[in-house]
Amino acid sequence: MIEHVIQALVLAAGASTRMGRCKAAVLVPGTATTFLDRLVQTLLAAHLPRVVIVTGAAPEIARAAWTGNDPRVAFVQNERWRDGQLRSLQCGLQVASGPDLEAILVALVDVPLVAMDTVEQLVSAWSRTRAPIVRPVRAGVHGHPVIFDRAVFDELARGDVATGAKAIVRARQGEIIGVEVTDGGAFQDFDTPADLSE
Repeated sequence: MIEHVIQALVLAAGASTRMGRCKAAVLVPGTATTFLDRLVQTLLAAHLPRVVIVTGAAPEIARAAWTGNDPRVAFVQNERWRDGQLRSLQCGLQVASGPDLEAILVALVDVPLVAMDTVEQLVSAWSRTRAPIVRPVRAGVHGHPVIFDRAVFDELARGDVATGAKAIVRARQGEIIGVEVTDGGAFQDFDTPADLSE
């Protein structure tokens, strides 16, 4: 049970130029499940109370890639998706924000294989520590999704889209909680067709 109000943002707004097609609609290798379906199902299974999917370059295709029918899932269109991921995060944050919202879990549609257990571990670590940033770590490498506490909401909202969220993360480096996981899916992103066959 999630003790605090945390919502998920799925960033699915990019043009997917290297993949050559909308990543949200790409099928998980060996399955008939889209990246977006797999990721959203995982987040819902981990008891996230709401999942906001941020679309951009191909909104109709991205929406069609979610085949479920769950009132906890909402879509928002980022008309300024060309500005990059931080703009999509800001767009999603505006939709998710409310007086009771205490954190957002930001997931990328091109990292669809993260395990439910990893999501639950991240939420548990954030709930226990209320750290400004919580993310999965393996052998010193950080993965996704990433939880941002409300303590950094203003920084995210005012962040420079040219530098993205990385500058905000660097500024909070000493306060980040890294959750050690063995889940390879938290570190596997799919950027090109070749990645699908690896």
